[in-house]
Amino acid sequence: MTKALFITATGTDIGKTYISALIAKSLKDNNLNVGYYKAALSGSRDKTDSDAWYVKEKADLLDSYNEMVSYSYKHAYSPHLAAQIEGNPPDIKIIKNAYKNISKKHDYMIVEGSGGIICPIRYDKHQKIFLEDIIKELNIPSIIISDAGLGTINSTVLTIEYMKSRNLKINGVILNRFNISNVMHEDNKKMIEDITNIKIAGVVVNGILKLDERNLESLFE
Repeated sequence: MTKALFITATGTDIGKTYISALIAKSLKDNNLNVGYYKAALSGSRDKTDSDAWYVKEKADLLDSYNEMVSYSYKHAYSPHLAAQIEGNPPDIKIIKNAYKNISKKHDYMIVEGSGGIICPIRYDKHQKIFLEDIIKELNIPSIIISDAGLGTINSTVLTIEYMKSRNLKINGVILNRFNISNVMHEDNKKMIEDITNIKIAGVVVNGILKLDERNLESLFE
């Protein structure tokens, strides 16, 4: 049975795609069969200018782009707004079926979200889809990507508490752009764990993912 992990973040440009690629490459380098899926992405002029293509190239994934992405939009807006402008709005049944099809081919699946956890994927009179709806439909745990720097206590705690209120399982937090000699980064790590009781699963230091105690595969379920 395929094990999966949903990659979300405290906001946009925090490092979801970069860390998704690090995880995928690490698993593949260990001869594990890993796939990647993203329901909707925006700000992509063509497939080579997209989050999914970045992960595909960095981790040398063999699935086609169309298998990895269900909806792609050119406007660099939230997917719900890009879909309103460009048409072709996401459908939750199509997303669920696409994920099911690609996951059959892999032992591990990385599913990347769009923006932060409250990012609307579709919002019209026919359907209202948020990232939490996709997580629930796919029934997989999440890991939260946060920046290590100033302000992360607030944004990370708020994200965790929102996800807890929606009964979304959190398998940890990864702090991006972490500096082991920075006293604030170390304190941010400690404070997030103390306030939320959610483990900092790892940090990214100079482009290297360093996990605390757990191996990478254990984050997946």
